[in-house]
Parts: sequence; C-alpha cells; structure tokens
Amino acid sequence: MNINRVKQILSSSADIEVKYNGASVWIDQLNEEGHTATVHLRGPLEERSVVDIGELIEE
Repeated sequence: MNINRVKQILSSSADIEVKYNGASVWIDQLNEEGHTATVHLRGPLEERSVVDIGELIEE
C-alpha cells in the first residue's frame, strides 16, 4: 500500500478492510517519514504494532 492510500483510509468514514500478515487490522496512525503505520488487530485485543506500509494489503 502507498502513503496516499493510507491517508485516504485514515480520513474515510467507511469500513475499509486492511490486512497485515493475513490478519485484519485497523490503521491508527501514519508516520510518513518512516513509511510506517501504527495498527492494531480488529477485535477485542488492543495491542498495537508499528509496521511498514508496504506490508499492508487492502482487501
């Protein structure tokens, strides 16, 4: 995924499914300089991870 698409998803009110390593995640924050995003798994767990945006896939 690219930076512009991550920005669009963050600013959208739609429920856009994004996957990281096969798991469905929410994007919480974008770090443009490092090309990373903070994400957490959809569901009850709120554990957050910082991942490379190139590893995010829109379903």
